[in-house]
Amino acid sequence: MKKILIGAATAAVVAAGTLGAVSANASAPAAAPAVALKADAANENLQQSTHLTIEAATKAAQATLDAAEDENQRVSVAVVDRNGNTIVTLRGDGAGPQSYESAERKAFTAVSWNAPTSELAKRLATAPNLKDIPGTLFLGGGAPVTVKGAPIAGIGVAGAPSGDLDEKFARAGVEALDK
Repeated sequence: MKKILIGAATAAVVAAGTLGAVSANASAPAAAPAVALKADAANENLQQSTHLTIEAATKAAQATLDAAEDENQRVSVAVVDRNGNTIVTLRGDGAGPQSYESAERKAFTAVSWNAPTSELAKRLATAPNLKDIPGTLFLGGGAPVTVKGAPIAGIGVAGAPSGDLDEKFARAGVEALDK
């Protein structure tokens, strides 16, 4: 008899809880409709920006990797968007384990300052604290991708014996986007 009473009491509690939840949901006010912004040039709250497509980023990364392979260099390539988010990475056969992250950081650095990382490395002589900014790497091998002078992406390369070579390959990726 105890089991039946406990079972009945449990069923009553569950039913009451379910009914209460349904009642609470039914009495809640309806959510306000979302406000739609008018997407036109006159709306000062909106700004249009340019981004690389995944296809373009992949094309640039592959052209970069091909340029390195033509010179028997084993590198990693990263393409990041204007915000420093990685769009695509390619790790060439035999590229060192450190090259993957280094390529991403060089790409991030190039797009952040809209300058090749070899040029930015020279700025460390007068502003040594630049190297302390998280996610950056001030070594040759990063090149910005620009449209009308504004950075929209960065290409970073790491793994060749010098930053000059890394940057040469990154520029090949940028140039592939012009074709």
